[in-house]
Amino acid sequence: MKRNWLPFLKSTIFLMLCWMGSTGYAAGAEHRFSFMEAVRTALLNNHEVRAIQSAALAGNEAVGIARSYLQPRITFEERYLRTVNPGYAFMTKLNQERIEQQDFNPATLNNPDAINDFQTSFSVEQPLFTRKGLIGLEMSKAESAAKTEESLRKKEEVVYQVAQAATSIKTMKSFLDAARKGVDEAREYVRITEVRYRAGLGQYSDTLRAATSLSESEQRQVSAEKNLNVAKRTLGLLLGMEESVDILGALPDVTLRNLSDYTQAALSRHDVKSGEIREENARQSIKLAEAGYFPYVGVGGTYQLNDPNRPLGTEANNWQVAAFLRWDLFDGTRREFERAKAKHEAAGAQEQLSALKKAISFRVYEAYLTIGEARKNMELAQSAIKTAEEGKRLVRVRYENGLYPLLELLNAQSSLDQARAGSVAREGTYRLAVMRLSYESGTIMKDLNIDP
Repeated sequence: MKRNWLPFLKSTIFLMLCWMGSTGYAAGAEHRFSFMEAVRTALLNNHEVRAIQSAALAGNEAVGIARSYLQPRITFEERYLRTVNPGYAFMTKLNQERIEQQDFNPATLNNPDAINDFQTSFSVEQPLFTRKGLIGLEMSKAESAAKTEESLRKKEEVVYQVAQAATSIKTMKSFLDAARKGVDEAREYVRITEVRYRAGLGQYSDTLRAATSLSESEQRQVSAEKNLNVAKRTLGLLLGMEESVDILGALPDVTLRNLSDYTQAALSRHDVKSGEIREENARQSIKLAEAGYFPYVGVGGTYQLNDPNRPLGTEANNWQVAAFLRWDLFDGTRREFERAKAKHEAAGAQEQLSALKKAISFRVYEAYLTIGEARKNMELAQSAIKTAEEGKRLVRVRYENGLYPLLELLNAQSSLDQARAGSVAREGTYRLAVMRLSYESGTIMKDLNIDP
């Protein structure tokens, strides 16, 4: 009897592909975390989270910068002067307290010798009233708060992405299990067709068709293994790692609430709060522009040392104090244009905030309906598996009794494989739909009991 090497050859090729996949796709060490461990690691090491946290910290420092404009300014200055200018020369000697009777001689006054002066000064200036500075400080505080809200929303986004990746890993594992089960059943069909062929009850073409079906099942298994490795590497990327990460244990279940609860919660999303703060800041920018119409009032003083020979010399000293009011009476209508610009920007910010709130309300509504659809499809997919399994069982009985051709059995098996894959996909879709609703409503941290 002619030996059929085709199944053996295909199995050998399949094992080589699996070995190449395991060494190529899963290069490097693989970490294993529970879902909560993965979330905590992502919140600490995710590059986007760390970047936006740095931006929030920079916003805090910007508050200090704005506050500095209200604080006293202390300056030190060392200046050197050499001159034959009559006015400067006389005043320099006067500042150095070296004026003598002969210095009033007209010839000396009009044609002085070159004179040196090392001037050391310490100056202090303290604003008493600067409306622009006060408004700027309040706006910088608000912007810092907006950046903090943005960083919290980014954390929610990363948690949602980790939940997506973890669900994808679980789904890919189920796909792989289904693919392996399909391979085992395809091998059984190859064995049955070979037995029937050797017993003279079947045709050689049936063994070839069964071997082809086995090859297709093995290809699906290779693809499932690749997809699983990619999903693990994706999770590792979210956790700030270069290695793959696997999820151990079950994923947390989220309890569903009424749509109104999610809609109400969405109004307090961190990005909504950030938008509200910036919309208020846009209105404040109108006041900032109008602050240009107000004067700047302050006090100041200077302590000065003068010496003809050396820096920091103490030949003479003097001091002065002053109070001043600075008022821009005309600046080429710049303030008018700044005020008009600020009004337009405030109106734009208000429209953007309204659009954001309406878009969030729509996405929450859509996500809630998607859960109902996903749940129903998951139930139908589970029912389809039972139907496909029973159908395949009946067809196999008839095939073994010679009542059905092999093609009918392979078609029944294909329907079962599709039903299994569909059930896995529908379950993953349902889990993702629940997570998406929590994310869109801004309750994902609360639903998963995660401390931000």
